[in-house]
Amino acid sequence: MQSLTELYKIGNGPSSSHTMGPKRAVEIFKNKHPEATKFKVILYGSLALTGKGHLTDYIIEKTLEGIETEIGINTEYKCEVHPNTFDIFALKDNEITGSWRVYSVGGGTFQVEGKKEISKEDVYSEASFGEIKEYCKNHKCDLYDYVCNIEGNEINEFLNEIWKSMQLTIKNGLSSDGIIHGKLKLDKRAKKLYEKKIENEDDITKQNRLLSAYAYATSEENATGGIIVTAPTCGAAGVLPSVLYYMKNKYNIEDDRIIKALAVAGVIGNIIKTNASISGAECGCQAEIGTACSMAAAAATYLLGGNIEKIENSAEIGMEHHLGLTCDPIYGYVQIPCIERNAVAAMRAMECSSLAMMLETERKVSFDVVVETMYETGKDLQSHYRETSEGGLAKKYCRNKYYNMDMKE
Repeated sequence: MQSLTELYKIGNGPSSSHTMGPKRAVEIFKNKHPEATKFKVILYGSLALTGKGHLTDYIIEKTLEGIETEIGINTEYKCEVHPNTFDIFALKDNEITGSWRVYSVGGGTFQVEGKKEISKEDVYSEASFGEIKEYCKNHKCDLYDYVCNIEGNEINEFLNEIWKSMQLTIKNGLSSDGIIHGKLKLDKRAKKLYEKKIENEDDITKQNRLLSAYAYATSEENATGGIIVTAPTCGAAGVLPSVLYYMKNKYNIEDDRIIKALAVAGVIGNIIKTNASISGAECGCQAEIGTACSMAAAAATYLLGGNIEKIENSAEIGMEHHLGLTCDPIYGYVQIPCIERNAVAAMRAMECSSLAMMLETERKVSFDVVVETMYETGKDLQSHYRETSEGGLAKKYCRNKYYNMDMKE
């Protein structure tokens, strides 16, 4: 598995696979071809179908600003390697001087066909929860100690910056109102949720209101292209921060312990990223929101004092009950159902943690088995349920509108 620095990334929304990954790839390619007088990019698969709604064309043009750039969209070609695929060409005097085929695999990570050196090297020898649990047993340590043993104590400085960024995003989102750009013209709701007065509000209602407000705050910042942290992706960035922010305030938890919970959540995200996928275009929203819910549930259980068995149980519950979740954003925007889905997953993560803390009997299904199942389920999903906006809620919404709007525009 790779370092947690490759899982948590600070950057602009609205999509880690549609904006952050392509941006990083294009930046590196541009620097490798200073001779270029023109760049040509061709988007395929999900990048072609929902790229405009996800601002793919915008971020590429902005990254290559100052140099002539041509962006083509090919919705017919189906890449067998990954649905988030694009070609980029460098030209000088209309002659091609270099090219890459790029796969944006989720979470802002990308791979280049035939160029393994682009990918970061693994730093963890263990690749499954079972192997990690055995390591912790043999070394008499918990999951946080495991991360520090492998990555060194300097990982704490990185996680501290991640936590600061998450909190700032929530605060920005809670103070913002107005309309989110795009055809849907959604009202921002985080501030209203946070300030809402409910007569005789009980503890559970208050918990859910605050969790939802924090999740909406992050997701609305993401939808407007603001700064967020991939956890594990942009589209699912609101789940983990909302749970951590809520628990910090409710239980007066010190930041040092929150950072440890971030490390624990990172282990869960890394296992899924390594053995399955965190890409909605590859495995549906179960890979994004399901992973985020598992990460948040594990972090909450750690903060509540749960041992490694209960942490695994909470993560397993979080993923198991998101199996089959489709990715069908209306018009390709990371807005409906994405924003609301972050709030629902944050509330569910707390429930998963609570259930895991109560259960005493031995589990029949391991976290590793659920991760494998999620990957197989994602591969079985028809393509129009995997971030193409060609089916599900996205198609139904447009069919029921009094006017027909082109999904690719």
